[in-house]
Amino acid sequence: MTDNKPDSARASIFGDISERSRSIFREIVEAYVETGEPVGSRTLAKRLDLNLSPASIRNVMADLEELGLLFAPHTSAGRLPTDAGLRFFVDGILERGNLTRDERQEIEARCAASGRSVEDVYAEATTMLAGLSRCAGVVIAPKIDKPLKHVEFVQISANRVLVVLVSGDGTVENRVIEAPAGVTPSDLVEATNYANAKLLGKTLAELRAELVKDLELHQSELDTLATRVIATGLASWGGGEDRTTLIVRGQSQLLEDVTAVEELDRIRVLFDVLETKKGLTRLLELAHKADGVRIYIGAESKLFGLSGCSLVVAPYHDSRDHIVGAIGVIGPTRINYGRIIPMVDYTAKVIGQVMG
Repeated sequence: MTDNKPDSARASIFGDISERSRSIFREIVEAYVETGEPVGSRTLAKRLDLNLSPASIRNVMADLEELGLLFAPHTSAGRLPTDAGLRFFVDGILERGNLTRDERQEIEARCAASGRSVEDVYAEATTMLAGLSRCAGVVIAPKIDKPLKHVEFVQISANRVLVVLVSGDGTVENRVIEAPAGVTPSDLVEATNYANAKLLGKTLAELRAELVKDLELHQSELDTLATRVIATGLASWGGGEDRTTLIVRGQSQLLEDVTAVEELDRIRVLFDVLETKKGLTRLLELAHKADGVRIYIGAESKLFGLSGCSLVVAPYHDSRDHIVGAIGVIGPTRINYGRIIPMVDYTAKVIGQVMG
């Protein structure tokens, strides 16, 4: 279920389309999905088993174009479906395929959590979707704030400091920050000792909150430079409001599918936007608007309109049935919706079970 329905006026118009017109329109979309090229009346006459002349097919195509379902990319070319036409196809004509038993088992095996970290499961699920769909796989995941075991501040140059966080499970994360002017190795030792004295298995968010409280109450015995190192270092992992992260795999597959320079630029811009907090927030909003698979085609979403891409996305739930993230596929508007929709739907269910 897409949850994106045409408005009542458009629905009534689409309901008046004859079965012959639907057959022709379906063939145009399916040819477009296969090739990405405009489809002409002569090609359709050969593909269709309707005993229609190219002239009759052209008349039907003209009617479909008048309804806003088709357009001609340039003079005397064949026709391509519009974004509205693809929406009509997905909502009213598409026959979704079913995953085979082998495909379901592969998804379950690739998403299995046994012996792996949560981050590894998310990364594997994203890579798997990218491989199966030949598009870009995306996961919006909650950030895992693990209890920490060690924090260290190491000077690597006159104006840069390496911040090292070691989690209880042995995961190590590093960030490089700008060093306060005049900071010395002894300041960094002081900052390291103070932060570790406050750890006691706290998460990063808990540690940050306690240090802020100490500093506000002037209970810290640190000097100004050590204090600034800690504040800057812990802040480099983001504040408490930024509770999600975006994992994307397979971007290069989208870039391989286009040839025009302007199309390449638009897709690159899309992924640049997705890497920002604003882009992530907008993507999360799209995924959270309803349960089940949602489909956004081209200009239906401001986030994807300029790039000419579509998003097929489904939220996944925790054990309390709360939406905690989403998983999906970003591809050209001519992606194989019938194959990708059940793939995304089943993967979201498996991820929810694994993470629940």
